[in-house]
Amino acid sequence: MMKYKGFDLTGRVAVVVGGTSGIGQTIGIGLAEAGADVIPTGRRAELVDTAAKEIESLGQRSMRICSDVLNRKSLEALLREVVSVFSKVDILVYAAGRIKRTPFLEVEESEWNDIMDTNLTGAYRASQIFGRHMVERKYGRIINIASLATFVGLHEVAAYGASKSALGGLTRTLAVEWARYGVCVNAIAPGVYRTAMNTKLLQGPRGQEFLVRTPMGRFGKVEELVGSAIFLASEAASFITGTILPVDGGFLASGVNQ
Repeated sequence: MMKYKGFDLTGRVAVVVGGTSGIGQTIGIGLAEAGADVIPTGRRAELVDTAAKEIESLGQRSMRICSDVLNRKSLEALLREVVSVFSKVDILVYAAGRIKRTPFLEVEESEWNDIMDTNLTGAYRASQIFGRHMVERKYGRIINIASLATFVGLHEVAAYGASKSALGGLTRTLAVEWARYGVCVNAIAPGVYRTAMNTKLLQGPRGQEFLVRTPMGRFGKVEELVGSAIFLASEAASFITGTILPVDGGFLASGVNQ
């Protein structure tokens, strides 16, 4: 009896933008464990090297390429270098992100623009550059990292919420445009996970409120996002596009919990 191989990523090439820390790094490792060659990229060379070594320790191939989502030319160079070695990119994970808690009336335009440029415009750049390659090949999987803020309002993070809501819209629109070319565009919406980016935000009453509103009563572990990423990157999800998949311990389903 043949085993089901829909989740096998052997022979696939994945680029993880924002893949040198937190959620992005964990997803990159998971894709490698599923058989993909993975190129984790970010701005800091030492973190890129560490992430690439971890991929290689799993027996998969990687590269050491720095990139900056604020710089289109660096993303174009990233694609060129990966294609020069691997001939293709099958999977793009966009995990770059910024958040800052500021009352809306105090948000400076510079802060607003910085967050939007990383969380939304960076995704536009990466999707356009890598999406063109995928459309031409008539195959691709793009996975954006959305947020609870894609669906609900979170106190004093207006720029972040606006960017993640818009990222959901971008995900759906690209899914509609590119479905005919064999390119599936989806997103994962993590619930509350402790990462370097949000540790300060989860201190005190805010963290406790998240726990009360999460039926499972705990924060997620970043490793719990890996299965969703492998699924959306694989042939098991070949008829799924334009979907934002919450991995949130029941947060978005929650009404009254007690």
